[in-house]
Parts: sequence; structure tokens; C-alpha cells
Amino acid sequence: MDLSYGPKYEAFREEVRAFLRTHGHKSPKTTKLKAPELLDWQALLIENGYAARTIPKEYGGYGAEPDILKSRIIAEEFAAAQVSSGMGGQGISMLVPTLLEMGTEAQKREFIPPTIRGEMVWCQGYSEPGAGSDLASLRTAGKLDGDHWVVNGQKIWTSTAHLADWIFCLVRTEPDAPKHKGISFLLFRMDTPGIEIRPLVDMTMNRNFNEVFFTDVRVPKDQMVGARGQGWQVANSILGFERDSLGDPNATLGRLNRLLALMQEETVDGARVIDNGALRDRAMRIQGRVMAMRFNELRVLSAKVNGRNDAQLARLIGKLQGTELRHALEQLGIDAMGEVGTSYADNPYLRDGGSWQYHFMFFLGLIIGGGTSQIQKNIISERGLGMPREPKLAKEQK
Repeated sequence: MDLSYGPKYEAFREEVRAFLRTHGHKSPKTTKLKAPELLDWQALLIENGYAARTIPKEYGGYGAEPDILKSRIIAEEFAAAQVSSGMGGQGISMLVPTLLEMGTEAQKREFIPPTIRGEMVWCQGYSEPGAGSDLASLRTAGKLDGDHWVVNGQKIWTSTAHLADWIFCLVRTEPDAPKHKGISFLLFRMDTPGIEIRPLVDMTMNRNFNEVFFTDVRVPKDQMVGARGQGWQVANSILGFERDSLGDPNATLGRLNRLLALMQEETVDGARVIDNGALRDRAMRIQGRVMAMRFNELRVLSAKVNGRNDAQLARLIGKLQGTELRHALEQLGIDAMGEVGTSYADNPYLRDGGSWQYHFMFFLGLIIGGGTSQIQKNIISERGLGMPREPKLAKEQK
């Protein structure tokens, strides 16, 4: 049985390897937003078709036709070389594909090019106190005043709000409509008067989240994606892309390669960690889960390219499996280092800049963020498998 991709695709693989041999040393070591080396690397990837590959040229992308195998080859080779595959985040991974589907031509031309280049950073205004898993219960309100929406309310768990240039935000604009039909999807600058940002420090000891307060924030009325009161449709599109990005199998493959290298480098009592039977078995189980997740991704990509909607279940599984798998992978990295794995912060014995400890805690949070695993299982059963909806508790009679 010949499982090779064939001469055409093997020639493409060699192109990717040649690019990595020539330019791989330019891969940025920093993840700091708008760092010059990060922006330069992103521009180089777009120019050569390794980032924003299928985004049309008129919106700043490379403009290639979708090709599942080429996408797979790029992911494989960048992961094997342990080279950055480009920028992601809420703007690139979530808003851009939504604008391509639902944005106006003017919005596409204004927002997509600087976003994919990393020059325009976005945050997401969704969750509120009392409106997390039941997002449609949100209470942040917008009232039309002439040519502007006047927004008042609060958002919470807003990633990168303190660094963002713009926010895409769910706002209730039709207070008398049913809760899913009274929401609009607004875009506005984070330096607009009336916005206050307060930090939330998480268990990584970093300010990854924020509270955001809106007091009479004026937003031009044309900065809306979709029709007035139809923001829930836009929100669901973004949530789908968010789940995809949180369980990225290509990023997980790169991390797996680093884990296997770590287990060959670290020793306990003079023996390589990879030669420890118990730890090696855990690595093999994780490797099998990564392979399964990447085949699941192929099913999703195939459905997208061929215009089918038969991979909804596979897509829903991605976030659930991806975040839990990443957490288990990072934990094995810590265990493989033995007592050194407990190091943190400025400890001189840290490996890889403390990334194993950081990601172990970070992905524990992502099992909750973007929809908890418990909520995600309900979604999989109801929307993916067609099972009856979870029963609601009867309201107490007064």
C-alpha cells in the first residue's frame, strides 16, 4: 500500500523544507504582540504562502486555492522544524474568517489586512458576570443616538484587552426581543472614551484576562457585522472558529515533538527519561491522541473545502479533545523533568523558559475558557449526535 502523497506533493514538501532551511533561523523567540521580529516573520510567511494562505490577495492574504494536503504538509514541516507557524489570536483566528463570511466589502478591506499582519490586535467582548455559559443572557446594552450606538455595561475574562487596539463585542440593542434575537455585533476601538480596563491575574501569575467596563461609549452605527439584532448568528460563527483555535492540532504536534526531544535530553540516575517504561507509555498514548486529533482535523478541512456540513460532530470534538490533550501533554513534560519540573518564575533550573509549567496551568484554564468541557459535551450530544436536550429544572412557584 502506497501512503505517500505523490510526486506533486512531495515536491511541495521539499519547497517548504527549503524555505525552512533558508529562513528558519528568523523564527521569533518572542510572542510579544507587535514585536518587530514577530511582524517581520508574519509578513515573510504571508509572502510565501505559509500564513493567511487562502485569504484573497485583495484582503492582504496569499490568495491560494484551498488544498488539504498542502496545508497538512506545511503543518508537518513547521512542527518538525519547531519553527513558528505564524500569528494567531482572536483577530486572526476568529474575527477574520467571520468577516470573510459575513462582513461587508468595506469591513473586509479595512480590517483584514492589518489584522493578519499583526498590526491590529483584537479582543473579544462576550462573557459577562452572570452570562458565561448562558451567553445570550448578556446585559451590556446599546441605544441608538443619531449616528452612534451608546454602549453601557461590563465584560469579563476579556483576553488581551489591555493590549488590544479594537474589540468585537456583543451588545443587546433590542431589549424587547427574545434574548437570542436582540443582540448586535459591534466593532470599536479600545481607546474610545468611556472604556475602563481592570486586570485579572490568573494562576500563571500573568495578566491574561481583564474586566472591561463601558460607560456611555459611542460607537459609529455602521461598525456592526451583520444586521441589527442578528449578532447571535455572528457570535455562533465566531464561537466555532474559537473552538477550532483552542484545540489546534498543528500547534499540539509541534509541542509533542518538543516533548519527545525533552524526554531524550533529560536523565534520571543517568538513564534517559524516554527509556523509563511508564513515562514512555504515557508519551505513546499522547502521541496516539495527537494522531487521532489530526485525522479529525482532516475530516473538518475536507468538509469545508467540499462545501459539506457533515463534519459538525468532528469540529465540536476538537475543542474538547484539544484542550484536555494539551493539558495532559504539558503535565508529562513536567513529570519527565522530575523535581526540576516543579521550578517556576526565576528558578535557575528552568527548562525552555518555564514554558511547560506555564502551559500546564494555562491549558487547565482553557478547559474552562471558550466553553467548559461539561458544556461542550452537552453541545456534542445535542447538536452533533441529535440527542434530547438537557432537561431544565422546573421554576419554583412563588
